[in-house]
Amino acid sequence: MGGELRYEIGQNAYIKLVLHALKHKTSATNGVLLGRLVDEDLVQISDSVPLSHSQIGLLPALEIALLQIEEHFGAQGLSIVGYYHANERYDDFDLGSAARNIGDHIHRYFPQAAVLLLDNRKLETLSEGKDRSPVVQLYTRDATRSWKQTGSDGNSRLTIKEPSANIVLLDYILSEKWKGIVDFDDHLDDIGKDWLNPDLFK
Repeated sequence: MGGELRYEIGQNAYIKLVLHALKHKTSATNGVLLGRLVDEDLVQISDSVPLSHSQIGLLPALEIALLQIEEHFGAQGLSIVGYYHANERYDDFDLGSAARNIGDHIHRYFPQAAVLLLDNRKLETLSEGKDRSPVVQLYTRDATRSWKQTGSDGNSRLTIKEPSANIVLLDYILSEKWKGIVDFDDHLDDIGKDWLNPDLFK
């Protein structure tokens, strides 16, 4: 076995999950992370799919979404490698039970799964332009099967593939790009809305 497991997230996957949370500021939001295990020490996250902004803990709806996502992205050689979550309350920085349960569900299929929790404190300081680190906190399962925050010691195991991602994210926020995000909830309400968000970065 090699060293400590690391996670690298691509710019579009990262920006999409933050914009999803910004579109629904007064609700909890969630989604899944897609990618692959590159080697025993690195999980690459190359895409994210926004799932919900209302019924976060409903497993039947989640199961339907996961099956469709796996079918679509499996053809591209991608698997579900994690989960992201943004809390309803702006000042809530804890990973709640619903997020942990969904993380556990994904972990059963992908033991190296990551859970990313949006950190509103870091999001707030984005406009200062100094910090290039992700505005999310990384959680992984430890030997006791509990989700533990990693990287709080300053040695984060999560990096963004493109160093300028936060600058691009800020530009997207200022231009209100988040208004165009479609999640799986939106798709179930109106099947004409595409949960793959093919035009988001055009």
